[in-house]
Amino acid sequence: MFLSVVVPCMNEQESIAGLVARLMLVIEPYKDRAEIILVDDGSKDDTWNEIKQAQDICPQVKGIRMSSNRGHQIALTAGLEAAQGLRIFMLDADLQDPPELLQDMMIMMDRGYDVVYGRRAERQGETVFKRASAYAFYRFLNLMSDVEIPRDTGDFRLVTRRALDAVLAMPEKSRFLRGMFAWVGFRQIGIEYNRAGRELGETKYPLSKMIGLAMDAMTAFSTKPLRLATRLSFVSFGVAGLMMVYVLHSLIVYQTAPGWASVVMAISAFSGVQLLTLGILGEYIGRLYVEAKARPLYFIAEQTDADVPVVTRKRA
Repeated sequence: MFLSVVVPCMNEQESIAGLVARLMLVIEPYKDRAEIILVDDGSKDDTWNEIKQAQDICPQVKGIRMSSNRGHQIALTAGLEAAQGLRIFMLDADLQDPPELLQDMMIMMDRGYDVVYGRRAERQGETVFKRASAYAFYRFLNLMSDVEIPRDTGDFRLVTRRALDAVLAMPEKSRFLRGMFAWVGFRQIGIEYNRAGRELGETKYPLSKMIGLAMDAMTAFSTKPLRLATRLSFVSFGVAGLMMVYVLHSLIVYQTAPGWASVVMAISAFSGVQLLTLGILGEYIGRLYVEAKARPLYFIAEQTDADVPVVTRKRA
């Protein structure tokens, strides 16, 4: 198998037919050596039936239905573990990322690159808040991360088999795949494109999930938040020392005790620092707890092709 196309899907019944139609055109040069793996991430609508109907039209389609919703990153991992191609192409089912960019990515890979990712030059159909939060997210992430993660990118990329095998060898449960591909290294390059607005369905990444993904990204690739908590404690000690000098000076010179406002402000400031520190520690401890249980990432309820080698690996 030369090419595997992996697409996680959740409640995308409106998008499946158009997605497969465009992918059929894109993989035409490789159709005898290509597969399209559609992963149903516990959809509540008719997505799975749409995937089975798509296989009747396009024999390259192979469907995987997860036992329950595990999230975009886990669903994508399930598809990547099932992929048999020497080159693996990843994109979302909403078609905001153009599958036609595969040809340009193939050219760059022919030149020796192991990872060719799409970089969003323009985001159409997104609110000002979404664009601003995405801009801030990647810059803050690189500020806090020990690994340089390409800015303004998603999981839309083409990777070689050796780059994918390196990522799949990483056992963590809280997965941030675009960061994991950055961490493994190899030769990487980005291709800029204009990201289209969603035409069908609704976004599956509300603000709460975006925040969760951001927390996974920061805790998975950096210990800087822990060091930040340590530095905040030293700052707190410094401020407390200055306040002690101020109180003693007021008591000796003015023969009066500090007012209630100073006390309230000091208690509030130190309490905030303590809670922030505990929160940072809690995030890391919580992830250690999840990893220590070593549960499988997912289970497969059904698949359209018995030859799909789905591997539900135990995370040791």
